[in-house]
Amino acid sequence: MYLLSDVSFVSGLIAKTLRAVRSKYGLSIVAAAFASLMLTLSTGVHAQSQNPDNTPPEQAQIIHNQVDINTADAATLALALDGVGMAKAHDIIAYREQNGDFKTADDLQKVRGIGKATLERNRSRILVTPVEE
Repeated sequence: MYLLSDVSFVSGLIAKTLRAVRSKYGLSIVAAAFASLMLTLSTGVHAQSQNPDNTPPEQAQIIHNQVDINTADAATLALALDGVGMAKAHDIIAYREQNGDFKTADDLQKVRGIGKATLERNRSRILVTPVEE
């Protein structure tokens, strides 16, 4: 969703660009560029209407801005958790595979490279499913 200030900034930038193109290349190029821009924008609006909650496909495992640290893959962990890149995400998975599922979010600190600051920054994003016995 665009903010009004974003729209007005982009509109101003488009208008400035179209004036420059028109003065250099003529009106037909401006009309073609404008038509192309409108097609692109309408396609984006249509794509958003097909996905009403605006969840990108790569975030399918992220539920309500939370990620289950017991089931998520490395890419999802890296995407969802602030300060966690692919290397730390792989460390989380390796720890989980060697030691079993995490019982609490605090258990994440047992992973090399995950400290108290990283845990606290991400606490609201961490979901831990109950461990099945």
